[in-house]
Amino acid sequence: MNKQALIQQIKSKQSFLCVGLDTDITKIPKHLLKENDPIFEFNKQIIDATHDLCVSYKLNTAFYESMGLKGWEAMQKTLEYIPKEQFTIADAKRGDIGNTSTMYAKAFFENMDFDSVTVAPYMGEDSVKPFLTFDNKWVILLALTSNKGADDFQFFKQDEEFLFEKVLKTSKQWGNDEQLMYVVGATRPQMLESIRKIVPSSFLLVPGVGAQGGSLAEVCKYGMNDDIGLLINSSRAIIYAGNDKDFVQKSRNEAAKIQKEMSILLSNK
Repeated sequence: MNKQALIQQIKSKQSFLCVGLDTDITKIPKHLLKENDPIFEFNKQIIDATHDLCVSYKLNTAFYESMGLKGWEAMQKTLEYIPKEQFTIADAKRGDIGNTSTMYAKAFFENMDFDSVTVAPYMGEDSVKPFLTFDNKWVILLALTSNKGADDFQFFKQDEEFLFEKVLKTSKQWGNDEQLMYVVGATRPQMLESIRKIVPSSFLLVPGVGAQGGSLAEVCKYGMNDDIGLLINSSRAIIYAGNDKDFVQKSRNEAAKIQKEMSILLSNK
């Protein structure tokens, strides 16, 4: 998917919501466990309930990889079930020496046909570049994450520059804003102002709204650009809104609540 198609979908749906399908078999409603593929059945019903309210789905691959072959099959079936207009994210956090990254890129872009994959930049340019050679595919680079451990390295400062700022500035030389997005956690919304000075036109994938306590209004205040430029991910708050046979309606209600707030924020833009 190219950038313009994503922007158009955001404007059409009045939403920049990304639903995270971080599906844990120990947390899905018990009645689904009798299904032949309970993970896929859960995802299918969540997608049916939310696809008109969101523009993207993010699959955290660890939840599928942990289940071996069955998990990979559930992930593939889920990806194929997601409507084609949706922007799909393999949240795999890959990144290794060049030939290994090439194989990772082929796995997610050629074999599985995701639109994007999250990549860790710690090993530098040659670990990221192989992902950038595919047409209409995206790298979502980890920049400033929402976890507590982010403080361990990302705020290391040298010559008045944080490490995460160095990542943003350096990576701009590897690709453009139609290839590169960045992960920026919602739990540090004020940092978005300085991030926007470095990457003014790039899309940002923002986790941490909802279960982690990030504020959607604050993220939009500091992070929204002329093209919206945000994908707000919500996982647990939506997919685990209910844990019984009414889980579908509760998930839809939660997604609708977020979409409505987004619509208001867009109308005030």
